[in-house]
Amino acid sequence: MTDPVSIHFQPLDLEALTTAAGRIAVFAESGGKLSPAGRRLDKQMRGALARALESPAFTALKAGEGLELAFPAGLAAEAVQLIHLPRRASLAEARRAGAGIGKALGAAGALVLAENHPRAADVAFGLALRAYDFAAHKSAAPKTLGAVVIMAAKPEALAAAAQPMAALAEGIFFTRDLVNEPANILTTDDFAARLAAMQELGLEVEILEEAELRDLGMGALLGVGQGSESPSKVVVMQWNGGGEEPPFALVGKGVVFDTGGISIKPAAGMEEMTMDMGGAGVVAGVMRTLALRKSRANVVGLVGLVENMPDGKAQRPGDIVRSMKGDTIEVINTDAEGRLVLADVLWYAQERFQPKAMINLATLTGAIIVALGHENAGVFSNDDTLATAFLRAAEAEGEGAWRMPMGPAYDAMIKSRLADMKNTGGRYGGSITAAQFLARFVKPGTPWAHLDIAGVALPPSETDLAPKGATGWGVMALDRLIRDQFEAL
Repeated sequence: MTDPVSIHFQPLDLEALTTAAGRIAVFAESGGKLSPAGRRLDKQMRGALARALESPAFTALKAGEGLELAFPAGLAAEAVQLIHLPRRASLAEARRAGAGIGKALGAAGALVLAENHPRAADVAFGLALRAYDFAAHKSAAPKTLGAVVIMAAKPEALAAAAQPMAALAEGIFFTRDLVNEPANILTTDDFAARLAAMQELGLEVEILEEAELRDLGMGALLGVGQGSESPSKVVVMQWNGGGEEPPFALVGKGVVFDTGGISIKPAAGMEEMTMDMGGAGVVAGVMRTLALRKSRANVVGLVGLVENMPDGKAQRPGDIVRSMKGDTIEVINTDAEGRLVLADVLWYAQERFQPKAMINLATLTGAIIVALGHENAGVFSNDDTLATAFLRAAEAEGEGAWRMPMGPAYDAMIKSRLADMKNTGGRYGGSITAAQFLARFVKPGTPWAHLDIAGVALPPSETDLAPKGATGWGVMALDRLIRDQFEAL
């Protein structure tokens, strides 16, 4: 997988400023004064830093943004970044400040003068996230990023505060790599193998193959993948860090490529359907994070891995399949396949693990992008307490999420003449009818939320913390939810 940039925490060494290569980052407040290290740096730069601090350009910066002074006189550094970061900066502002350093990072690395800033750990985290570069399939040598040294008044304490964030960064990178991979590389077999390799981190990983899925009665899931050469699978990952408590369950849609099947998608943009396993990718990233930071929670992550292809054996519009629950489903549109996968995995998760609560993630509908754009995931839930806790976690981590309505009136839209239900209710309210469909596979009394991440998993442009491509949205919010709600004291 893509490795996060190397970050080291060291004591302040003002003598090193003159000879430091790469870039130097220093923080200041608008209208404020330079820190002691900043004043030492300014002296070496013959007052250029103080002039920049007093300039209208710096005054106009938002918190977390910076100015770059290239090839500063008196220093060996190639650039100095003067970053507007108040001492009372928010988490998002501190991460944005770090991201500005990470985006500009080059082979010579960087020296960050954190001194005693209270948000220094978040700066380091933002730097690591934005320095991500997925270059696994480029012939040219990958971009080399030099090490980052963060100088702090108390480096040991800062390193301890940053350690769980380093685990989180690795989980996010794991998710991003999975979502960015092309489908000829990330087959269902390859995906399952990458998850199985996490056993070395302490996760229990089990792969259910097609024969076992057939014995379990997962006709909805198996129908989706029957036109593909890649075998359908369910992978179960368990992290048991919370004693005898029943687990919290995460369920992910893992369609490694979605042509739409017989209801084939338009050619334009179909290449991005490599990201239709984004829900499974987030579940995998969360499970990796929990293992790396030795979470004190019991969490089970389940992903349904399939490929939706047109073929002589492929599922047809009009087919009727039977789910593991026993309900029958009329397939109106084979491109509404993710809910079929989730239906069986949700039911299996409850039958086997009796979870205390359950959240599923899926790049499920284009309708959620129409409703919310690329800024927010859609949140659907049968439980106000769980929905509120997730929304608070997402807000705290700066990951956009918005609760969407549900209600029995929408059930009429998925009523079938021939089966217990149909798999799509048509154009109007498409993300809601998809959620209503999934709710039928949630047992009474099980707190459940469905996250439709179609708009946030692979947005069309870069974000504050990620280059263009996969964002890893959801790993931070779910990790925080688990820390806040499900970890043993």
